Amino acid sequence: MKAGFNGLKGKEISLISIVLMCSTIILWSWERTPGLSAFLPPQSQLHLYSDHLVTRSSVKAPDPQKHVSEHDSSIPKKKTTDELEEKDLGLASQTVSVQSSSGKSTDESNTKTTSRTEPCNYAKGKWVPDNKRPLYSGFGCKQWLSSMWACRMMQRTDFAYEQLRWQPTDCQMEEFEGSKFLRRMQNKTLAFVGDSLGRQQYQSMMCMVSGGVEMKDVEDVGKEYGLIVAGGSARPNGWAYRFSSTNTTILYYWSASLCDVEPIDVNNPKTDYAMHLDRPPAFLRQFLHKFDVLVLNTGHHWNRGKLNANRWVMHVGGVPNTDRKLAVIWAAKNLTIRSVVSWVDSQLPKHPGLKVFFRTLSPRHFFGGEWNTGGSCDNTKPMSVEKEILEEESSDPVTASAVKGTRVKLLDITGPSQLRDEGHISRYSLTAKPGMQDCLHWCLPGVPDTWNEMLFAQI
Repeated sequence: MKAGFNGLKGKEISLISIVLMCSTIILWSWERTPGLSAFLPPQSQLHLYSDHLVTRSSVKAPDPQKHVSEHDSSIPKKKTTDELEEKDLGLASQTVSVQSSSGKSTDESNTKTTSRTEPCNYAKGKWVPDNKRPLYSGFGCKQWLSSMWACRMMQRTDFAYEQLRWQPTDCQMEEFEGSKFLRRMQNKTLAFVGDSLGRQQYQSMMCMVSGGVEMKDVEDVGKEYGLIVAGGSARPNGWAYRFSSTNTTILYYWSASLCDVEPIDVNNPKTDYAMHLDRPPAFLRQFLHKFDVLVLNTGHHWNRGKLNANRWVMHVGGVPNTDRKLAVIWAAKNLTIRSVVSWVDSQLPKHPGLKVFFRTLSPRHFFGGEWNTGGSCDNTKPMSVEKEILEEESSDPVTASAVKGTRVKLLDITGPSQLRDEGHISRYSLTAKPGMQDCLHWCLPGVPDTWNEMLFAQI
């Protein structure tokens, strides 16, 4: 028994030794043979995803200038592909840092892009000193600027109001350059339609585009729009000029109420005028197709004195108004604003390249009375000092409500302008009478330049 047991044990030992030797040879051969590495287990899933992200980050992103919002040319880019995939793969908590083409990590880029995803609210912000202002000379822009609004040509001696810049809270406003504006508006037409404040904005734009320097390559094209001096008129209903270098046209049409006004009796020079509250001006109906950017405004002519002086009679549905509620001035104004916004909005599908803005109300700053009862605006230190507009809602709720839900954009200037009581013509008007001040119109250069900067940033 003992001999048999010892013999079996010897065989087992030999068998075990052979197995061990074979295993050693096989393992040694595996490590030495590159082709066998194809059978190795895959790498960790996290490592593969990291490699994939690095590869995708090199894909060229779309040009942001081609996808700029109608509201905000400073809207940040959408998240890059690598950022979106990192989120989808559940790797947000990982510390993998992927370098973008700008050299910044995905984590850093993600922080910046998520900080502001909504269009900029240009009405939120504050006025800050800027010694690079004004954008043009009040002495030099005689080609476009009316002497009645050029405060440098009057007896005013303080001009600190020229050196303030509006700084939005949530974004940087694009710096205005005349040459950049003309390139952006190449082969296009910008039209201002509204009251005398609209005319101020138009003159401001002409001065800004030209830099206040006389330009020779500007053509008067008013006849193309019927803007000629009619018989018995002192001036035309507007002006239109074309910059030949870029074929850019800028025009203004006077329509104080933004509704259609026509003589009731064309043969009677003393006739009353039908003021169609629910009908847009004939000028808009005739020339809308020629515009690429349209800026509308109305407001300060909506008072009983103006209506009586102009012999305007309210009409609705083509007949004199009989609704006593609409006879109230503010109700008539609201109906007109909603009517013209609705009409323009209905026309936009026919003109897909047209951008329409409705500028909010330009504030008055009469203190101690009205324009004809001793009201004044003598401040030279602006009320804007250390003040900031923080509200999200517009200071002109009527206009804001009218454009809400439409494709007409709000050019919201009321809040920022409200802080600039020192920027009016005040008692320095060339036609001022004792005890009467102009606390409605603005000195130029001045506040309306900022309205155009806001407009430029959104076109």
